[in-house]
Amino acid sequence: MNQNSTTPATEWWRHAVIYQVYPRSFADGNGDGMGDLAGIRERLPYLKDLGVDAVWLSPFYASPQADAGYDVADYRAIDPMFGDLPDAEALLRDARELGLRTIVDVVPNHCSDQHEWFKRAVAEGPGSTLRERFHFRKGRGENGEEPPNDWESIFGGPAWTRLPDGEWYLHLFAPQQPDFNWEHPAVQDEFRSILRFWLDLGVDGFRVDVAHGLVKAAGLPDMGHAEQLKLLGNQELPFFDQDGVHEIYRSWRKVLDEYAGERIAVAEAWTPSADRTALYLRPDELHQAFNFHYLNAGWDAAELRAVIDSSLDAMRPVGAPTTWVLSNHDVVRHRTRLGGGLPRARAAALLMLALPGSAYVYQGEELGLPEVTDLPDEVRQDPSFFKENGQEGLRDGCRVPLPWSGTQAPYGFGTGGSWLPQPDEWASLSVAAQTGDPDSTLELYRTALAVRREHPALGAGDTVEWRPAPEGVLHFRRAGGFTCAVNTTAEAVRLTATGRPLLSSGALPQEIPGHPGTYELAADTAVWWAE
Repeated sequence: MNQNSTTPATEWWRHAVIYQVYPRSFADGNGDGMGDLAGIRERLPYLKDLGVDAVWLSPFYASPQADAGYDVADYRAIDPMFGDLPDAEALLRDARELGLRTIVDVVPNHCSDQHEWFKRAVAEGPGSTLRERFHFRKGRGENGEEPPNDWESIFGGPAWTRLPDGEWYLHLFAPQQPDFNWEHPAVQDEFRSILRFWLDLGVDGFRVDVAHGLVKAAGLPDMGHAEQLKLLGNQELPFFDQDGVHEIYRSWRKVLDEYAGERIAVAEAWTPSADRTALYLRPDELHQAFNFHYLNAGWDAAELRAVIDSSLDAMRPVGAPTTWVLSNHDVVRHRTRLGGGLPRARAAALLMLALPGSAYVYQGEELGLPEVTDLPDEVRQDPSFFKENGQEGLRDGCRVPLPWSGTQAPYGFGTGGSWLPQPDEWASLSVAAQTGDPDSTLELYRTALAVRREHPALGAGDTVEWRPAPEGVLHFRRAGGFTCAVNTTAEAVRLTATGRPLLSSGALPQEIPGHPGTYELAADTAVWWAE
């Protein structure tokens, strides 16, 4: 049964602000110290009040949690730690009633080693037809004791694990995450069925995990050298961004288009360039892709301007909206990463929300949360932390549960503590502490999102008009009477701007006496003007 809608087509994804919920760290509804669907459902009015358009939920599927739910054992079931299917249906219904759209993760590159297909493939042994749905190979060397090729896991170490029966299987991530073989028709059929299952329940779209990884180069060729992980997102790799992925997404787009209500898919696609990312967003493929080139840019005006221009330029030919993102569950929170503390984080937020296209907000950034850098080793759960090399293994620092209220941990997260410890200084950063304080980061986000929603120049678009500015300052205009200026330097600068200051990440600037239209823009500050 399709969830039909009488809402006229708005192409909502072109302007949407989408809020990422990391379920285990958002809100705990049953007091076990772990966030869950009931907790998310209870806090949906907060997201409505914040002013976002949609909610993206990181994985909540049945999983052994070897990689925080990105190892899926059953794509049609909810892990008991998060609730059950009726909880998911209730959450989707409540979100819809509040006018919030819901996007869920889908993880098609790999599953859990506890997935029924993989368990049977292992049990049946070499020659099992189920092994054809994964990448099983004989090893190299005299007795097959060497991996089939030299690929490395993203989490460090070989990308192959040998079973007692002598065969090896491919896992680009943890050994508990075997890669699917997307050349097998059963894999393709299964995922189209999974999409329909969730679309029938009423989800508005999917965030496609490792969207660039599904197809591997023919013959699984050697890389020929080590330290492959340093090349991620920069160079061509035989296991990422292969041209064959695009036929898969054309078939997915047909499924999405079967459903009323403008259902979408968003690619997590690490590619060497914005132009390569754009290929995923041709009119018959996916709708959006995360802009990791922007996320990785430093706090430097020239670098930011270059990535803004290249992002817009790449999306324009395929007619896709550019997306902007500062933080997510895999990277250091931008308050810490950008190196300038809260003032710089606030300025970065206003810059992001002023750019044309769609923006993503990671839970807690609206509170100005910093990265938690001093978690004891014994509480960490990131699987890459336990590897000798690979990723830095410190993703837990951006996954610490949110502070909602009160002066002591767990700050209203739930009644049973929190699965990662929260810092003592977070009492002043809670939702309750910041609500109503006009100088708080939460109220800055609420105001910025309200202005963005109401101002005709903001939201969807594919161009900015750069205006004259001192070195180290970004200054651009959006058609419709809006300008934004951002001082990325450590010193105050003078800037000539038209209109009236509308919103600032710091103190609202005043005209310099005797110099009409000239303002002093403080260090690490962004200002919006309305013409």
